Amino acid sequence: MAGLINIGLSGILGHQSALNTTGNNITNANTDGYSRQQVVFESQSGINTGAGSIGSGVSISEIRRISDQFVVNQLRSDTSLFNEQDTLNTELTRLDNLLGGESTGLNDALNNFFSSLQSAAEDPAALPQRQAVLSEAENLVNRFQSLHGEMVQQRESVTGQMSAAASDVNSLLSTIADLNESISESPGIAQGNLPNDLLDKRDEKIRELSELLQVKVTEVDGYQVNVALSSGQALVVGNEAASLSTETSPDDPNKLAFKLTTGNRVADVTDQMIGGTIGGLRTFQNKVLEPAFDQLGRVALAVSDQINQQHSVGMDLEGDLGGLFFSDVNTRAAQLDRVSASDNNAPPQDGVVSVEITDTSELAARSYNLEFSGTNGENFQLVDAETGEIVRQGQLPDPLPAEIEMPGFNVHIEAGSFSDGDSFLVRPTRNAAANIGMEINREEDLAFATPVSAESDEGNTGDAQISQGTMLSTTNPLTNVPLDEFSQRGELSPPLMVRFTSDTSYEILDATDPTNPQALTPPVTGTYQPGVSNKLFSEDPSDPNYRGFQFEISGNPEANDVFTIGYNTDGVSDNRNAAILGGMGTTNTMNGGNQSFTEAYGGLVETVGVTTRQSQLDMEAGQALLEQSTNQWESTSGVNLDEEAGRLIQYQAAYNASAQVMSVAQDLFDTLLGTFN
Repeated sequence: MAGLINIGLSGILGHQSALNTTGNNITNANTDGYSRQQVVFESQSGINTGAGSIGSGVSISEIRRISDQFVVNQLRSDTSLFNEQDTLNTELTRLDNLLGGESTGLNDALNNFFSSLQSAAEDPAALPQRQAVLSEAENLVNRFQSLHGEMVQQRESVTGQMSAAASDVNSLLSTIADLNESISESPGIAQGNLPNDLLDKRDEKIRELSELLQVKVTEVDGYQVNVALSSGQALVVGNEAASLSTETSPDDPNKLAFKLTTGNRVADVTDQMIGGTIGGLRTFQNKVLEPAFDQLGRVALAVSDQINQQHSVGMDLEGDLGGLFFSDVNTRAAQLDRVSASDNNAPPQDGVVSVEITDTSELAARSYNLEFSGTNGENFQLVDAETGEIVRQGQLPDPLPAEIEMPGFNVHIEAGSFSDGDSFLVRPTRNAAANIGMEINREEDLAFATPVSAESDEGNTGDAQISQGTMLSTTNPLTNVPLDEFSQRGELSPPLMVRFTSDTSYEILDATDPTNPQALTPPVTGTYQPGVSNKLFSEDPSDPNYRGFQFEISGNPEANDVFTIGYNTDGVSDNRNAAILGGMGTTNTMNGGNQSFTEAYGGLVETVGVTTRQSQLDMEAGQALLEQSTNQWESTSGVNLDEEAGRLIQYQAAYNASAQVMSVAQDLFDTLLGTFN
């Protein structure tokens, strides 16, 4: 009878555990990371008799945690991938809406500015039209600065998110290390009785860590795990957790560097922070946001520089030469602002490096690293920051300065000392959109006229005609020194006379006294070719006959025909320079003469837009993969309420049957006792 009672009792106790486990599964059906548990029954050893072995009941060999490590690893990987793409898409969408928005983008401001110039060219002396030009120019400046400011805010938001994510990483690493310790010290683990709930919690924390960055997990003795970056840099070893911190990058003050502290050792792991939210933020910052700063700055530089150049060769309402329209792109402060020294440079860190913009039509939107090597830092190389390609290299002269010529800009290594390993970040266009400003604030100062004009003498006998002239520059582009021709306010020094000595030859004279013109020093003569338009002056600044303007004569001149060239005095109704300024909105003056201002900005908008759309597709693909791996995990480890309800009925019936076995055993025992009474 005792055997039958023990058999029934083992059934009751075993199925009671099964009922508890099933109930626990049901109540944790919506608990994140909970893995379904299952009671594994095992028949107890039988009792040998002469008639054979008789069973002695049931026992529980283990309460198994249903988990497939391959599926768990796949879920972590897909979680990291999706969070990276989701974060990247969120930031890209924000930037895309900013640059492409009708009220926030640059296109309308550019178009309105050049439209106002075209309207002013129709009546160049009218003050209302001139005021409209100033208003639209101010709007354009504000739009550049606003776009730059919004992008700065997004950059600060990105760095703030990365700092917060680093703090979350530290919290998770500490928790994982603590769980490792708790699991290894769990009672019964030596006999294989695993702490299922602790294992679930640890897996869930590692999954949460995968949302922030991509990690590798390795199982070690004692049912602990080691967690490392994808590169192998350890994050958690047993019950010891490393600490992740952020600080301003020594090479770029606008970026963060990630430092991993393990004991007394500190390692820079910035380039190893891939995947997850942090990886998405870093990809956005490095591959999209920083290049967008460069592209926007390139447009701002081109607009400022090229409008300034054209405006400076014009004449205002008061007869003065036009000055700067927008702020000078090559102020001392601007040149120095384009270069930042690494904080890791060797003392005394007194190297002075600047960047001068030389030709905005050839300027590319790129950043570079200027690196020094050699015993005394005498060797240098300029490296494309994106591709790593060495674009220039050489050796410093003694003494300095040195100059590195690049398309559109020059790097000036001016003074100071340089050491092996020193580096400087060179960003020719990065902050130009923030630095653009207005230099003109009076309508009268707008230089819509051209300061030179020409006329034919009334006594000419030929039918030749002279153009009204094209201005090239008021300074020598090679030396940046003002030309003598424009050294006197409101005058051309000297006024010139073109006198034909024959039908096919001419001389250019000093016409300060028109009644007694004098030969120039050195004398200037030319040969006239009938049937074509003949240019009178050189357009090469190194040529002595370069005068900063160009006139052309066409037709059939005769000997003693005379043409005079002088200052455009009282030319208030002249609109030639205004027409040129207005036409610059559609003229291809960027990217080697292949892009207009609006096309260059449109290229930026298109690049960000295409990247955003691709990111959306990548995010949707990542989401599909995550859903697939999540469903696979659910099918393996998740709780199926219908299945658990069926098991609950099954175990309840077995529990009741085991109780009935004990009841029958008790009745038999009572009957046996009664036979002795």
